[in-house]
Amino acid sequence: MDPISIPRPEHPRPQFYRESWRSLNGAWQFDFDYSDSKKAQGWAEKDSLPLSITVPFCPESSLSGLGATDFVDAVWYRREVALTEQELEGRVLLHFGAVDYHCEVFVNGQAAGSHDGGYTSFTVDITEAVHAGENAVTVYASDHLRTGKQPSGKQSHQFASFGCFYTRTTGIWQTVWLEFVPKVYLASLEAVPDPDNACVHLRAFTNVPASGMKLRAAASLEGREAGEAAAACTGSCTAFTLPLSETALWEPGSPRLYDLALTLESGEGKAADKVSSYFGLRKIELQGGAVTINGKPVFQRLVLDQGFYPDGIYTAPTDEALRQDIRLSMEMGFNGARLHEKVFEERFLYWADRMGYLVWGEFPNWGLNIAEADALCTVLPQWLEEVKRDFNHPALIGWCPFNETWDFNGRPQDDRVLSGIYYATKAADPTRPVIDTSGNFHVVTDIYDVHDYEQDPEVFYKRYAENPEPY
Repeated sequence: MDPISIPRPEHPRPQFYRESWRSLNGAWQFDFDYSDSKKAQGWAEKDSLPLSITVPFCPESSLSGLGATDFVDAVWYRREVALTEQELEGRVLLHFGAVDYHCEVFVNGQAAGSHDGGYTSFTVDITEAVHAGENAVTVYASDHLRTGKQPSGKQSHQFASFGCFYTRTTGIWQTVWLEFVPKVYLASLEAVPDPDNACVHLRAFTNVPASGMKLRAAASLEGREAGEAAAACTGSCTAFTLPLSETALWEPGSPRLYDLALTLESGEGKAADKVSSYFGLRKIELQGGAVTINGKPVFQRLVLDQGFYPDGIYTAPTDEALRQDIRLSMEMGFNGARLHEKVFEERFLYWADRMGYLVWGEFPNWGLNIAEADALCTVLPQWLEEVKRDFNHPALIGWCPFNETWDFNGRPQDDRVLSGIYYATKAADPTRPVIDTSGNFHVVTDIYDVHDYEQDPEVFYKRYAENPEPY
């Protein structure tokens, strides 16, 4: 199949949108590094690579133009990026949706940043390394999923797919993009909806302290003004409440959303940075043994979404394919999904928000040896990156950091890994329930669940009618 020239052109982060961005998807120079030795050979400074790949598709996929499914310890990417003097007036941010697993970024031969974790998004500020004209961006990614030292989800640790393990993903597998921002800019936002008090609580973070500036937030609902508030900035975190003049709830199958405009103003009242976002007004509670949304019990008819695609593997071939997955599930009578053993891209969550489709956020813990307590050092920063990235999505109604934590080479899990992640998750997000590990050895959890594949409803009913207590 011929590589796609400009694939996945849509903005990858609809909840934090600026007009000043540029996709770097498309053709990149590429090469394999089977022995993971080319960094020592100076490949960060090479002026060309021999192969070509279509980003954001991984080299194992047919959409990448390569379809190379053997194990590879490392890969290299390179492309030229032209920048103008105007684009260099502020800061230049290089964003990666996801790179599996360890990534190092070089710009014009200089080390610009690195990241560990094959599923979470990250940003590198490349301002000091770029200049007007052509710039070389080089990306190195290493991936050693058979070591037990990194979470790999359902990627096969054998050559071929087997059981519920499938073709691997190495290197870049989500959109790469540039963003041009002012010297002081909005870096992230946390929105906590409060339907009982007809408001939304906001915490906005800037890249550096923004003292002397003001942050203004304006909400609208279906084109109508729905509220406005402003606060003086102190430090790099500005927290305030935005009252809403009109209350419209986000509910499963009836997903009403508010648009949100954020403006960071200078001391003279001039707009220094503008970001467009949205939020849903809804609350999640555990009441009487049921999950309630806006006070109403919701029976969750969920699919177990694996997030694999025949041609893109981890990467949907188009944005429409993400929406189609949700549409098909809803047409079959389901109202949501567990996003199984994978951190899904933000565009999927965006469509879930817009379509009223419930999702549980999960982490690809399989492949990581959690019989060792130091697994916590691997999981915790990556998991908290996911919680922070996806916090504002109304469709996301709970967290499940682990799934079926089986013994590792005959050694049981270290319970401190699970309890540590549970408490860290509750501290980072007290608004949602957390299942410590779905289906196996619970340690501390908001919901006690079991995995039972019995297909006879009478046998299933009898089993739990006679044994109402967890076992």
